[in-house]
Amino acid sequence: MNDSNVREQLDEKHERVREQRIEGVKRWVEYIQSEPVGVWGPQQNAVVNGQLEAAQAAGVSAAHQQHVEDVAADILAEQDDSA
Repeated sequence: MNDSNVREQLDEKHERVREQRIEGVKRWVEYIQSEPVGVWGPQQNAVVNGQLEAAQAAGVSAAHQQHVEDVAADILAEQDDSA
């Protein structure tokens, strides 16, 4: 197998993964539109908290961790404003 074939296969794999990710986001949007925030909110919090914990375990810088927390706080504030 030459480098061109390897690159094409890798590009195809990335495209499949990208499409799967987009489909997952679409399913999540449908879910949160059909369920009250009290149902999906804790689920989303668990995902975000898990990502923060994984980032902490990976040794992410304090500045990056603060940025993530700030973004999360902004999202929560926006949700509170729209409720």
